[in-house]
Amino acid sequence: MKSVCIIDDDPEVRDTIASLTRKMRLTSESAGALEAGMELLARERFDVVFLDVRLPDGNGLAALPAIKRLPDAPEVIILTGIGDPDGAELAIQEGVWDYLVKPSPIKQIMLTLQRALKYREERRSDHSPVSLMLTGCVTASPRMQPCLNQVAHAAGSSAAVLVTGETGAGKELFARLIHANSARAKKAFVTVDCASLTESLVESTLFGHKKGAFTGADADRVGLAQLADGGTLFLDEVGEMPTSLQKTFLRVLHEKTFRPVGGVSEIHSDFRLIAATNRDLAAMVAVGEFRRDLYFRLKTIEVPLPPLRCRVEDIKPLTLAFADALAAEYALPPKGFDAEFLAMLEAYDWPGNVRELRNVVERAFLASGREKTLYSMHLPQDVRIKVTKSTLERGMQTCERELPAAPGPFAAANAPIGRRTLKDYKETMERRYLEGLLREHGRDVAAMIAISGLSRSHFYALLKKSGLAIPE
Repeated sequence: MKSVCIIDDDPEVRDTIASLTRKMRLTSESAGALEAGMELLARERFDVVFLDVRLPDGNGLAALPAIKRLPDAPEVIILTGIGDPDGAELAIQEGVWDYLVKPSPIKQIMLTLQRALKYREERRSDHSPVSLMLTGCVTASPRMQPCLNQVAHAAGSSAAVLVTGETGAGKELFARLIHANSARAKKAFVTVDCASLTESLVESTLFGHKKGAFTGADADRVGLAQLADGGTLFLDEVGEMPTSLQKTFLRVLHEKTFRPVGGVSEIHSDFRLIAATNRDLAAMVAVGEFRRDLYFRLKTIEVPLPPLRCRVEDIKPLTLAFADALAAEYALPPKGFDAEFLAMLEAYDWPGNVRELRNVVERAFLASGREKTLYSMHLPQDVRIKVTKSTLERGMQTCERELPAAPGPFAAANAPIGRRTLKDYKETMERRYLEGLLREHGRDVAAMIAISGLSRSHFYALLKKSGLAIPE
């Protein structure tokens, strides 16, 4: 029999949903607090969870990653008394089934529950384990699991894929993972760097040209689109594609045929398109810098990659992998690293993401010479200075306010600085800074984002990490 877990501090809500589940011949369990609810989820298997946001002992949204990591994780339906658009965005990003605002009609709750159960049943019946070949992909962060799920989804089709993320986040790596796990894996993976294409030669590069088509065309040339026949054409930084080419390429994408420059006959190429960008294509569409029809054609399947600063759990395994690869490359014995070295890496904000981390580890590796251990002193000075200044600045802003003594994860906050790890100190300062923002600006999210200089997603990620929430 299908089962439902209800986590809500309002006894009327719990009773109403429990009564509804009985009418639907389902079983249910209830909890009035987040901790009790998480204990229920850890102890028993549920198909659906109704989860409140404002709970006496925490924010329900902060528990979503832990719920999603459960074996056979249930579908989650958020049921909250406050309609928070930003909270809804965060919830959907974390994979919830629906976001309902109380009071919701019983009929709507019932329909949502029925659809979630039907989706779960169909997903189970169609589910077959997918074994991905993850060559070059190193990750331990739960934030990356949805990305890998999308890789598996994309690999099973020939639909166009748009991989988005900041510079250095690993967009080309994920494009190659999709190709390597697809039916086209034995064919070519052809990369087109749209940022380096010149307006005058872009069509020749993509579609080829015939001898004599223009000055300097001394011989026929096969275009990259033709080289990708049967395989994958990867458009890197597609946001830089000249507007003059976008209409032409849209037709090529639709027809899979093109004419080389100076040619008279059409050439067919059965390529699969994967595009990547670090730009906001939707915003570019809004101001007329990118074609709307091409944008929607590119993003049939979207794989958004989170920045490295939002998946700190990946820094250690990535550093280990880079250090081992460098040891092999330079024919040196493997090197380890101490806790302070790792803490410094985890405290840095990585504007260049994984690519920058690889570069920093290599610079530290070379600076260490034949020493067997990497220390923070081996890190580049610009990294050490930025981390140290950032930590001190946050400390100065909040040095007048001390957190009260408390058991649990924040107990170390009261320890003298000399007895804390850099990571503990950084988390304490981050929490104090966020508390100050919330105290000064209440629910004015826009003001807090403007003052902190954080992106909206990073701001909410830090709130969740610190166990804080926008006040009601």
